[in-house]
Amino acid sequence: MPKVLCVAEKPSISKSITQILSGGQYTTRNSANKFIKNYDFDYAPSGANFTVTCVAGHLTGQDFPDTHRKWNSCDPFVLFDMPVVVKVADDKKAMESNLFKEARNADTLMIWTDCDREGEHIGAEIARVCRRAKQHIVVKRARFSAIIAQQIHNAAQNPVNLDQKLVDAVDARIVLDLKIGAAFTRWQTLTLKPNFPQLEDVSMLSYGPCQYPTLGFVVARFQDIQNFRPETFWYIYLSLIRGVNEETRFNWRRGHIFDEDIAIVLYEHVLEDSVARVEKVVKKETKKWKPLPLTTVELQKAGSRLLKLAPKKVLDIAEKLYQQGFLSYPRTETDQYDPQFDFHTLIQKQTADPAWGNFAQRLGQGEFQTPRRGKSNDKAHPPIHPTAHAANLAGDEKKVYEYIARRFLASCSQDAVGNQTTVDVVCGGEQFYATGLTVTAKNYLEVFPYDKWVDNVLPDFAEGEAFNPSVCELRDGQTTKPSPLTEADLVALMDKNGIGTDATIATHIQTVIDREYVVEHFEGATKYLLPSTLGLGIVEGYDRLAITKGITKPMLRRETERRMTQICEGQLSKRVMVDQCIEEYKNMYAMVRMEVNHITAGMRRAIEGGNGPGNAEGVGGGGNNGGGGGGNGGGGGGNGGGGGGGNGEMEEEEEEEEEMAVAEEVVMPMGGAVEILEGEAVEAPGSPRQIERMKSLISTQIMVTIHSWFITKHFPPNPKPRSTRTSAAATSSSTKPRSSASKKPLARANGGNETYCDCGVPVISAIISEGSASSGKRYWKCGSTPTVCNFFQFIDPPNLNSSSAGASSSSAGHTPSSTAVENEPPNCKCDVPAGRRSVVKEGPNQGRPFWTCDEKSCDFFAWADQPLPSSNSQVSSIPTKRPFSNQAESSRQCQCNQPGLKLTSRKENENQGRQFWRCAKEGDDRCKFFEWDDEPAGASRSGGGTGGGQSPCYKCNQPGHWAKDCPSSAPASKKLRSFGSYGGNSSSQQEQACFKCGTPGHWSNDCTASYSKSSRGSSSRGRSRGGGSRGGRGRGRGRPTKTKSGLGVPAGFF
Repeated sequence: MPKVLCVAEKPSISKSITQILSGGQYTTRNSANKFIKNYDFDYAPSGANFTVTCVAGHLTGQDFPDTHRKWNSCDPFVLFDMPVVVKVADDKKAMESNLFKEARNADTLMIWTDCDREGEHIGAEIARVCRRAKQHIVVKRARFSAIIAQQIHNAAQNPVNLDQKLVDAVDARIVLDLKIGAAFTRWQTLTLKPNFPQLEDVSMLSYGPCQYPTLGFVVARFQDIQNFRPETFWYIYLSLIRGVNEETRFNWRRGHIFDEDIAIVLYEHVLEDSVARVEKVVKKETKKWKPLPLTTVELQKAGSRLLKLAPKKVLDIAEKLYQQGFLSYPRTETDQYDPQFDFHTLIQKQTADPAWGNFAQRLGQGEFQTPRRGKSNDKAHPPIHPTAHAANLAGDEKKVYEYIARRFLASCSQDAVGNQTTVDVVCGGEQFYATGLTVTAKNYLEVFPYDKWVDNVLPDFAEGEAFNPSVCELRDGQTTKPSPLTEADLVALMDKNGIGTDATIATHIQTVIDREYVVEHFEGATKYLLPSTLGLGIVEGYDRLAITKGITKPMLRRETERRMTQICEGQLSKRVMVDQCIEEYKNMYAMVRMEVNHITAGMRRAIEGGNGPGNAEGVGGGGNNGGGGGGNGGGGGGNGGGGGGGNGEMEEEEEEEEEMAVAEEVVMPMGGAVEILEGEAVEAPGSPRQIERMKSLISTQIMVTIHSWFITKHFPPNPKPRSTRTSAAATSSSTKPRSSASKKPLARANGGNETYCDCGVPVISAIISEGSASSGKRYWKCGSTPTVCNFFQFIDPPNLNSSSAGASSSSAGHTPSSTAVENEPPNCKCDVPAGRRSVVKEGPNQGRPFWTCDEKSCDFFAWADQPLPSSNSQVSSIPTKRPFSNQAESSRQCQCNQPGLKLTSRKENENQGRQFWRCAKEGDDRCKFFEWDDEPAGASRSGGGTGGGQSPCYKCNQPGHWAKDCPSSAPASKKLRSFGSYGGNSSSQQEQACFKCGTPGHWSNDCTASYSKSSRGSSSRGRSRGGGSRGGRGRGRGRPTKTKSGLGVPAGFF
């Protein structure tokens, strides 16, 4: 009878296989290792005698020769080219001996290791030992995905060959990790560590190609938090109360905007016509999609976010449940089932559970629906699913199994169904909407409580209906800093950037924690990951080299993982892949060794200075019991968690003075001057920067309105032209708009009769050519030759009564450039002079000249016989988050001011096939820009009304001024703009009653019977974090865990 030697990867797997194949009839023999047993039995379907044994993970390892194993034996650089030797570790000698002995008596070796890359390599290690014992032994491979009878019998009866390509890929990874890790770890420990006495208790400065990109993600988020400066935004809050405390909130279509003056204008338009009218009521069926089949990465993320377990612990538990036969193989990238997959047998096994058994029974009775198909299929294992019912689990094992079982049943159910109602209303020319939802069929939500979808019932509205809003307020809020990374966030980042595999991601996270580069910090039940002073120092040190594919960046490792995949697919050989990667890291090593002083200086700033990046406003927020913060000395403390460190250089007030406008007067491009108090920290209405901000924020119609308002209110007729030089310094660190004018008073040349461009040289005059709404008008332009800046200013004041003048003032039409007047080449998007070409294709434009990129590096195009819009003349709508330039061409610009990338959505939902725009950059450099191609860029909607000083003030009903300048209004410091009616039809304040207490004589926001927040402070966006009585986000409760060497989070963070 033929003899077959079966070798599993773990003792528990070997025993499970034996019990299934033998039917419980087997004999047991001991081996030299007390944990390894040999099981003998006859397997009738194959007519052979089986011996099942096992190893314990990798049998062999790779290392350097003894001459180079000691740390001081050689220059670390030599290790890149040093050959490696394969050895069996001393603790694995007994396993090797057992395999050697059993293989002598076997005809066939059948590998039963896990069916992934690592399992394939372990199988090759086993085969190598057995072939030494019996050179011509036949080697086969059993493939299976779950420890269940059907799959185990099928694998035993249909073995395949080992996949040598997978073996080569892992072999290459092991060699690279050894050489690269050893070289950099020795250099860091021997060169960098001695410079810091604080690291005396740290055994070594370990380096790993996956460790450092993982650490880099944690530090990047930490730096984002430290460098964050809140920005104030404004939005119109509109709501209607019907019945008893049934408030319907209408969201502003614009979202929110970052310019207070524009917000005031838009809000006052609303107040001029405060009756809201229902434009459209749309009712439609909507669905909440059931979850996709479960992958390893999604299991780790869900385990961290929902079950509050570390990703590594989740995988360890899933691995144990797999070995016990309760789950399928838990390491898989596949999120789609094969068409022949047997769902009903597995669903039937779950009917015995008291919690979800009834739901499983309903699936078997007709409510089953085939699971959604994801995008990935590794062709090795199905998605993670339960293979048997587990009734006696407890603790974390029960939590993990329950999540997997419920998710499997949910994926086999139907999508949740609801009725969605959207009500669009217009109030004062501004558009608002409210959305309601009624869930009509929960379906998968009945068994999957981890997803939420709740009712939000709207009152009945009819199209054309008019009503007086109960609340209409101009509120403000502030942008909020990002949260530190959770383990789920880090898993997602690593998966997205190709750092590690689905099976090793959790191990890499645990490694950076064990190496004391990352500190775990708990806030309640949520665990955040923060860099230690050592981790921050390492990243800041290497980042000083400013290398795109740097040590702490994901690019190099991502490329390595990609090459490993190419080996698996037979597109690349192991030797070529190893040589390419070694060469890249050798160049990197040589560079960092030359720049050791820069790296040490960057590390010293974090390790010895003990301070993260400056934060004058503090990070810990406020709170009644919390310490303040900011300034030079940092500070804080108390129960609220403190405010954090300062900027380390100057007081906030001193910094503000450096950026403050100090000018006698500022001139608008179309003429006019406004007096500004010296040293006043405001941005002058009509200043060039203010105008540019408006151009990038609002649509043409509103632009004309606001220009007219500014000119009518602030500027006398026929002013003299003045210099408009301004500083380009950003003021995003301030929560209030500041003037961006030059720090020195603007001087007038030649007694006040000469104008300077942005280059600081006298301007020259030009005339707009034909083909523009402003043709024939004279204007000032840059005086440099060739043109350097984009300075533009009309010589003649605009005619406000002319539509063409209005268009010119608002920059809606063409504005002149040097190209239109003197035929000078414009700059393309690469910021170099464009090339002139002529159309050669037959058609109406044949022979017509045009400008295009001379290097063909960008998509710039403009007709040469038409005036070009200057860079200052582009108008975009008010953005929903932050101002950015929005071109009216085929390519939209992202928040990096670069052409966006147009893609098509492939996700299986209601947007499938829909085209969208995103940033063209990849990785960490990509901004958050996203727009649907079939929707207007940004939130481009024009408001109604005309503005101007002729409309009466809504507060005192007197003409001649706006409400914000009303002498009878509240103090300017309050800046509260609101009205409330509680359903009344009267328009006067005296006749209206407060909607909160029902008493006339005051507005709802001033009601003393209500909560004490002002409408500005009550914004749920931005004010909620850091404003609590105990320190905002709860940092007063949480405490970071220090490492065993005493390393903690850099000072000033809490």
